[in-house]
Amino acid sequence: MVEDNEIKAEVSPFAIREGEIKTFDGKDGYVSMNQIIHKIDIGHIGDIHFKVLELVNDFEFMTSRQIYQILEYRGEEVKSQDKLNNKLEQMVKSKILTRYYFTSEEGKCIYRIYCLEKMGKYLLNSRGIECKWQQSDNTKPVVMIKKRLTGNQIIIAYMRKVKAFNTFTIKPAITAKKLGKIFKPAGGVKLTKANKSIDFVFEAVRREEGWGKKLVERMKLYIDFYESFITFDSGYEIRPQLILLCEDDKHMAESFKEIVTNHVEIPDQKIYYTTDLRQNGVTLDKSLVEFKADEKTGKYKMEEVELKLLG
Repeated sequence: MVEDNEIKAEVSPFAIREGEIKTFDGKDGYVSMNQIIHKIDIGHIGDIHFKVLELVNDFEFMTSRQIYQILEYRGEEVKSQDKLNNKLEQMVKSKILTRYYFTSEEGKCIYRIYCLEKMGKYLLNSRGIECKWQQSDNTKPVVMIKKRLTGNQIIIAYMRKVKAFNTFTIKPAITAKKLGKIFKPAGGVKLTKANKSIDFVFEAVRREEGWGKKLVERMKLYIDFYESFITFDSGYEIRPQLILLCEDDKHMAESFKEIVTNHVEIPDQKIYYTTDLRQNGVTLDKSLVEFKADEKTGKYKMEEVELKLLG
C-alpha cells in the first residue's frame, strides 16, 4: 500500500465534482442464506470477513484503503491491500456488501465505496451485533457519502499518526439546546496526554450546491451548543475544539469568509480549519490552520497552528 505521504494528489478524492453521480458496481441477482452459510461452513467466509462487516456497519461507507488502514492499525492479519480486495470481492459476490463508484465528466473516480447489503445485516444480527442499516441508506446522495468518507479519513489519520490518540466517535450527537435540535458532525476524536484530555469535533464542509448557506445554518447550531455549554453536555467534560474539514486551502478561506460576513463566529471559541490532503503528512502537528487579523492592516491571514499534541 502506498503510504499517505507518498500520495501526489493535488485535488482531494473526496472533493465534490460537478455533475458527479453514484454508479452501482455490486452484484445483481439472488444469493440465498443457505449459500452463505455453506461458504462459512467450508471456511470461505471467516473471522476477517466479519471484522470487515463490523467496520462497514460502524462507518456506513468506506473505501478499501480505509478498511485496510484500520485493520492494519488493529493488528489484524490482512497481509496486503490486494488480499483484502479479494476478500471484499467475495463479499460483494455473496451480497454481504455492495459497492459503488462515482463518475463525472472527468471520468470514473479511482476508488470504490463499500456499504452493507441485506445479507450482511442478517449475519451481524446472528452474532448479536446491533445493525441499524436499512436498504434506503444506500440511496444517500454523493455529497452525504463524501462527507462520511472524509470524516472516516480524518479519524483514521488521527488514529494512526497521533500518539495522544485515545478514542474516536463516528457522528457524535450534539444538542443545540435553545433550538431544540440534535445534530451530528462527521466525527470526533479524544486525545489524552499526561492524564489530560481534549476532544476534537470535525465538521465536514463540501462545495455542494448552496454550501455557504448550509454552513451558516450549521454554525448557528454550534453557537447554540457552545453558548449553552455546561460540563458533560453531549458527553463532553469541557468544550470540544471545532475543526472545519474543507476541500482545499482556497475552500478554507471561503468558509472563513462565509462565517465572518454572516456573523456566525462562536463567541470565546477558536475555530480551526484543515483540508483532506493535510491529513497525508507523516505527522499532523502542522495540519491545522486558523485565520488571524493583521494588527497593521486589519486584514485576515491564514496561519498554521503548531500543536505538539498532534505529533
